[in-house]
Amino acid sequence: MENYSGAQGRFFIDWEEWTHILTSILAICLTLTFQNGGINVEAGPFVFFMIIFAITVGSGFLLHELAHKYVAVRFGCRARYEVWLAGLVLMLGLAIIPQIVWGIRLPIFLAPGAVMIYSARGINPRANGLISVAGPVMNLLLAGVFFVLATIFVGGPILDMADSPNAALNLVLVMGVQVNLVLAMFNLLPIFPLDGFKVMLWDWRIWLMLFAVAFFGTSLMGV
Repeated sequence: MENYSGAQGRFFIDWEEWTHILTSILAICLTLTFQNGGINVEAGPFVFFMIIFAITVGSGFLLHELAHKYVAVRFGCRARYEVWLAGLVLMLGLAIIPQIVWGIRLPIFLAPGAVMIYSARGINPRANGLISVAGPVMNLLLAGVFFVLATIFVGGPILDMADSPNAALNLVLVMGVQVNLVLAMFNLLPIFPLDGFKVMLWDWRIWLMLFAVAFFGTSLMGV
């Protein structure tokens, strides 16, 4: 039997789990880079895209999943991030194959894996709700952090790619706000098996409040 972390409330990530996490982040960054830069993207833009997506999407994805894991472990569950190989193949395939075969870019989806949670005692609705809400809440907090940093360092979260010393920093910070708001709103959709479905079953008022924050945030940011 696999040694899932979380026994007796112990939060731990072993090398195998880190491999799953880092593989997922790499696949996400490659998918988004090929989707935005094309399959023939040059070395300079390739590195630029990879760094931008690692900081914005990668951090949002990683901390979202680790938030689920942490809360699950606090409830005495066994929790471990597991890569979904079929999802990785589909992600990269949708970003690459249509460009090679038809010369077009199709919409993509990101589903590289998820935290698997196990509990011998079962998980009651409250615990399940708190575990589920942890990921979207983390994304909303990250959006707030990127928003504050944008306000401090570039005068506000406004997407302006004018030729200035702060252009790249502005892009990272604005994307950090936008990406995390989108991640929060998408995961809060009340559709099984997304987080929002389980949160709403636990407490629809908390779900509605968080979904409203994410929805209005994305609207204000023009996402």
